[in-house]
Amino acid sequence: MQHNPIVSPEDWLAARKALLVKEKEASRLRDEVNAARLALPWTKVEKPYVFDTPGGKKRLADLFDGRSQLIVYHFMFGPDWTAGCPGCSFLADHIDGALPHLEHHDVTMVAVSRAALAEIEAYKARMQWHFPWASAFGSDFNFDYHVSFTKDDLANGKVFYNFEDIESADANDELPGLSVFYKNEAGDVFHTYSGYARALEELVGTLMILDRAPKGRNETSVLSFVRRHDEYEDAAKPNGCGMGSTAA
Repeated sequence: MQHNPIVSPEDWLAARKALLVKEKEASRLRDEVNAARLALPWTKVEKPYVFDTPGGKKRLADLFDGRSQLIVYHFMFGPDWTAGCPGCSFLADHIDGALPHLEHHDVTMVAVSRAALAEIEAYKARMQWHFPWASAFGSDFNFDYHVSFTKDDLANGKVFYNFEDIESADANDELPGLSVFYKNEAGDVFHTYSGYARALEELVGTLMILDRAPKGRNETSVLSFVRRHDEYEDAAKPNGCGMGSTAA
């Protein structure tokens, strides 16, 4: 039940103008953060990562698909999982519509998971998605970019995620993340950015819309309302995703 005060139109306008000041401050801060992100130093990718794709084995450089910029979403879907993470699926529902705009802006976006390609393809068909999705099964890629963890990693009590050591109890064998790369004319690939946890929220348009609705996200815990889009008639299930579980 909502408990917002009921006021006159004049008082509402005054409150709204006060909020607008903060919204403009947040917009300016976001611009500063975006500029700082673009100014980050890069590091050259030396390891020869190979992925399974519907078009056969491909190197990281091949995933660019003729463009100079590559955004990889690390989709939580482990080798022994029966389906992809509901929270990652929630985010993935927002990718297809953006693809034409990204691709015409020299950006390729690809999902990468450690599940076998056949499992990925079956789940992708179930969800009716079209974005490229590659398997990193047998590769160090997800481990090197700190989104996949072995049993030994988890048994050590802490894992490195979101640029800090976190308790293994707050982790999983797979966690979500975003890694970004640039390829120059010589074919050299550079890692330019990675983001985890709440850094991924801005990719999810539904959350941005809910933040403006009267009840907001209306969560009992992070993403508690989220289901795979073909499961909303089912009983409540944990979302199983680490998005938002670690402070940005």
